Amino acid sequence: MTIEIQPVDAFDAPAVDAWWEAYAAARRADLGEDATAWSLEESRTELQQESATFHRQAFTATEDGVVVGSASLALTLKDNLHVAAVGVNIPPQHRRRGVGSALLSALEDEAKRAGRTTMRADIFWSSSLPADGAGAANREFARRHGYDIALGDLQNRLDLPVADGVIDALIAEAPADGYRIRSWVGPVPEEFVGEWAVLDASLDTEAPTGDLDIEAASADVQDFRADEAMQAAQNRTSFGAIAIAPDGHIAGYTQVVVSGDDGKAYQWGTLVRREDRGHGIGLRIKLENLRALQQLSPQTPHVYTFNAESNEHMLAVNTRLGFTMVARMAELQKRLG
Repeated sequence: MTIEIQPVDAFDAPAVDAWWEAYAAARRADLGEDATAWSLEESRTELQQESATFHRQAFTATEDGVVVGSASLALTLKDNLHVAAVGVNIPPQHRRRGVGSALLSALEDEAKRAGRTTMRADIFWSSSLPADGAGAANREFARRHGYDIALGDLQNRLDLPVADGVIDALIAEAPADGYRIRSWVGPVPEEFVGEWAVLDASLDTEAPTGDLDIEAASADVQDFRADEAMQAAQNRTSFGAIAIAPDGHIAGYTQVVVSGDDGKAYQWGTLVRREDRGHGIGLRIKLENLRALQQLSPQTPHVYTFNAESNEHMLAVNTRLGFTMVARMAELQKRLG
């Protein structure tokens, strides 16, 4: 049988459905209920977005007209112009037959044509397996194709609700004296969006980066607002909190996003300016955001977060909040010849 690699038309509903089903089946097979797969409609909305910052493309591998594999390619358009982000997902019944290799080869060819020299990919495996992923099928697949671990992350989960007394006790330990705390639901208020966008764009380089070959992202406010609009179209709800320093500038920010489809919450960025670290700000704003989440979205069952294993400070903050490790994630990298 011949494996055919085909691009997916984002506006062809059956084609997107089949692409997503293969993606979701692969992710669920690897991590079960802790698989952080995007929903069908979230994925469809992203593929259809007319973005000024990303070019996204989906691909399927088919065999006799049946979709046996799913893949994605994302190219940044304003920063990191040497990087291509890829994802390859093969349902378990179609693995070990060359499907993944065919898809990955096609993605790398596309990246080369776009002038990209660094490939990036994220893979996940159970927390019961070693930190280097030994024994995980996706890690062995990546290794065979020249992808090395550039940064190792932990996937942690917080089961909700957290008792108000626990939150209050932790807040008492993180008074953040001299800083004002603001929180909200939905888009970032206009008065804060410029500084928020700058902090958010610097997250990838301010947080531990390991051996990743990356630069800070674009901080254009118009692009940031476009992403917020996409999140609203995806039926996602954003909870944001900031600490305002005595000089009036944002000292730190945090964001949790709730999926309107599966109800789970995902911790996105948290960052404190270097000059404001050491005052308990990170813990305080995460606590305030958690309180708002529980009050306004009481049906949310879990919050998931990802942190570099080397980020001891943030991991300690999350441990105090009650997060526990459920999986590992590796940020992979390969330089094309």
